[in-house]
Amino acid sequence: MSSREKILAAVAANKPEAKPLPDIEPFKHIGYNDVIGQYETVLTTIGGAVHRVNSWDEIKAIVSEKYNSQNVRVLSLVPELDDVATSAYEINPDAHQLADVELSIIKAHFGVAENGSVWVTEELLGHRAVPFICQHLAAVINVKNIVDTMHRAYMRIGEAEYGWGAFIAGPSKTADIEQSLVLGAHGPRSMTVFLLND
Repeated sequence: MSSREKILAAVAANKPEAKPLPDIEPFKHIGYNDVIGQYETVLTTIGGAVHRVNSWDEIKAIVSEKYNSQNVRVLSLVPELDDVATSAYEINPDAHQLADVELSIIKAHFGVAENGSVWVTEELLGHRAVPFICQHLAAVINVKNIVDTMHRAYMRIGEAEYGWGAFIAGPSKTADIEQSLVLGAHGPRSMTVFLLND
């Protein structure tokens, strides 16, 4: 018997008895009086930015003011915002082709007020690297698509089929080295969420 087989046999022999899943029913009813306000508070507290907007034109104006004057690469995976992108998005690009993206603009399925995150799947991204390889990330969510808690988020995801998905909250940050906070260590240096009230 190989070492691998011995280890797997030992794990199988010491498998704990199955226990029923905990009752999460009480948590399903937790909510916020102002779910949008809670989302804004949490996301800004963890270093993100939130803009409440009433039209795509407002988003275009904010993006143009901040990025288009800097002669940097802006990538949009949101058809309504294609005219603020400085380069077209190629279907299924190699990740190396995304290395110089300053700003990626994506849609999100929904946001979670409890932790300020957005839920995205590969169908919205085209390439899994898009929200992580850019210097700055912007996500667009309809205000109707903010849920209170992660319990409700998982209820919403339910049995949906997707190849890959992630909750993304705020800019990338770490303080592992000498407890010094570093932004953008393994992802975008900033995250902006546009809450679209259409």
